[in-house]
Amino acid sequence: MTENALTVAIIPARGGSKGVPGKNLRRVGGMPLIERAVRSCTAADGVDLVVVSTDDAEITRIAEAAGARVVARPAELSGDTATSESALLHTLDVLAADGLDVGTVVFVQATSPFIPREGIAEAVAHIAADRFDSVFSAFETYGFLWRRDADQHAAAINHDSTHRPRRQDREPHYLETGAFYAFTADGFRTAGHRFFGRIGIVEVPEASAIEIDDEHQLAVAGALAALGASADAPIPASVLVTDFDGVHTDDTATVDTDGRESVRVSREDGMGVSLLRRAGIPMLILSTELNPVVARRAEKLQLPVLHGIDNKAAALTRWASENDVALADIAYVGNDVNDLGAFGVVGWPIAVADAHPAVKAAARIVLTRRGGEGAVREVIERMLASR
Repeated sequence: MTENALTVAIIPARGGSKGVPGKNLRRVGGMPLIERAVRSCTAADGVDLVVVSTDDAEITRIAEAAGARVVARPAELSGDTATSESALLHTLDVLAADGLDVGTVVFVQATSPFIPREGIAEAVAHIAADRFDSVFSAFETYGFLWRRDADQHAAAINHDSTHRPRRQDREPHYLETGAFYAFTADGFRTAGHRFFGRIGIVEVPEASAIEIDDEHQLAVAGALAALGASADAPIPASVLVTDFDGVHTDDTATVDTDGRESVRVSREDGMGVSLLRRAGIPMLILSTELNPVVARRAEKLQLPVLHGIDNKAAALTRWASENDVALADIAYVGNDVNDLGAFGVVGWPIAVADAHPAVKAAARIVLTRRGGEGAVREVIERMLASR
């Protein structure tokens, strides 16, 4: 390894998947898996370059937007039987042909949605200090492991079934998470495999062991991401778009004998909108309902409104294009399943505290306040805090 050799994180990400179609593009915490992986790598200390190896145009677009370089993965290395090692070797060959000297490789799997950047940094530091030749992420477990023998009887693996020592008296074991591996590039080329030489372990939280192989695991990951979102983290979006019912209101309406509706809104939200306007941050109300009350509230707040919208994703995409706004810079606040389309196209899908469970699972941020009870004010204050 030369003194100026690069540390490169490589993320193999095929477009095809049998278990979960389009798996690497599915969202956890409001962000595509491939983007989550790229951002974890770019945020990790010691990583000089992040490269995504893919055969898919949409993965390419998202990866590049997140800051990764993309290497086109040949068809012969993109099938179900292709190994990750083959994609890594191909990527190294491409980088070498471009004159890049790679000393350390961090192999990252996008199907692990909770990749700790601190763990990647620790792995890189181990290789740089020549403590190990290859390392992998794992979490400590004291679990009793079993297998089935040829007769389908249970047989103990890591313990004596006749002796049940206390946890503190048992030897810990380490379960490989699959989230990331790191190794010297030269050693990997020689071995052709991710494990070789002096092998080390980087301990990571157990959540890092979640790997998306089916829809159930995707749902679990979404729920965990929503729970783990910081309740006060800034939201660095540059545009705010909101639904109306269930966001500006508590999703109820009063109807008089003439059929006229009235809704309950929060004065806090009105002040928040005023602060946002003074900061020069654009805002739009996007509503399915074609109702005069929506227009009147938008007029009161001095906000543009699009209402009577059935396809929110299409309408929002058109509006963003017409106003020269990047979808990745938009925060969209919703509460119900008709907001999921818009969630799928923006960079910051946000759910109010009392949103439908499917909306919370798809959100990047779940607010602490309910619709009509200061939710809009909360997201505005967090956007302003990012500035």
